[in-house]
Amino acid sequence: MRIAQIPLAPILLAAGMLAPVAALAADPVHVKVGVITDMAGSLSSQSGKGSEIAAQMAREDCLAGPCKGMTIDVISADHRNDAALATSIVREWIDVQHVDAVTDIIQAAVQIAVQHLMEEKGKIALFPGGTARLTNEDCAPSTSVQWMWDTYGQARGLIEPLAKPGKKFFFLAADYAFGHGLVDDGTDIMKANGGTTVGTVFHPFNFAGDFSTFLLQGQSSGADYLVVGSTGGDLVNVLKQAHEFGIPRAPQQLIAFNLTLPDVAALGQDVAQGVTTLENFYWNMDAEARTWSERFFARHHAMPSAIQAGVYSVTLAYLKAAAAAGTNDTKAVMAKLHTLPIQDPVMRHASLRPDGRMEHDGYLWKVKAPSQSKMAYDFYEPIATVPADKAFRPLDRSLCPKEKWWHG
Repeated sequence: MRIAQIPLAPILLAAGMLAPVAALAADPVHVKVGVITDMAGSLSSQSGKGSEIAAQMAREDCLAGPCKGMTIDVISADHRNDAALATSIVREWIDVQHVDAVTDIIQAAVQIAVQHLMEEKGKIALFPGGTARLTNEDCAPSTSVQWMWDTYGQARGLIEPLAKPGKKFFFLAADYAFGHGLVDDGTDIMKANGGTTVGTVFHPFNFAGDFSTFLLQGQSSGADYLVVGSTGGDLVNVLKQAHEFGIPRAPQQLIAFNLTLPDVAALGQDVAQGVTTLENFYWNMDAEARTWSERFFARHHAMPSAIQAGVYSVTLAYLKAAAAAGTNDTKAVMAKLHTLPIQDPVMRHASLRPDGRMEHDGYLWKVKAPSQSKMAYDFYEPIATVPADKAFRPLDRSLCPKEKWWHG
């Protein structure tokens, strides 16, 4: 039997056509994450260089596990708390440097501006915390998630346990979206639980003036609770001056919506002692958190803030999702983000909702007196755990339109 002669050229041509396809299929996933943050301003101690380090730690931990074989780049820039500058940087990152996702994104005006840009560009925003508008009025759940805290959660976790019938509250807050959101949500929660407002005052962001007039109003108002809705350098200056005026002093208590570990370190424990706050991560909360925080400390020479821990957690979740999806495609990665379990040294009892809000346990703390501390950064005494299903605005009250929810 004679074997038919098959021309060799078409076979070689076909093989040549198939080879690039096979090589492409075998190419590792390549993702690039941008950390857009405040490197030197009033919010830098809770974000800044520490957030960049946290993102790098997430990269390394994922490459050692589910991301093995991937190429992961992490870059960073300082937005100087300027929304226009932030969007300019991120736009260039996406258009020129092919960034797939951004994180940290601290400061409310910056967050809202970047949220809209990422939705426009079809890229992913990974918010470790911030204004509740990110998953409500300005939601974009097809391209963003909000991980740690939000202004509504801070208000609910702090005000609800305290707002008994007849209790009086005085609010002092920053005069921009962040502060107004805290006061609006805190007031609604307070009234729903029987409390009353005896005064509200607002101060400019990065205020260089004297807070004494505001604090004296609060001190003389007859309020049971003087509630501060400031952050970063503003909060540090408010609490310093409050200490000078003897606030808190029984029976009046001082509540800080956003007191962070770096704030206490900057203030000194003697000044911050007695202040009640809500933090969704604390380095000494359990053995797993301690181990991770000690690794962070070895690089940053300070224990992590909840924001920095949140950058680690949300970046790690994103990288795991990209690894599971086998691509950097936004829709495929978001689908995995919404289905993969959330498990890392930072989060407890966590799940991601279709409006982009991640629910998890929250924690109420009081700053210890210096005599109660046993080691450096031993600042907080636990008061209560706020369960995940009670720590944030309920999904059935989300202001994010249902047609925008993630539907898979």
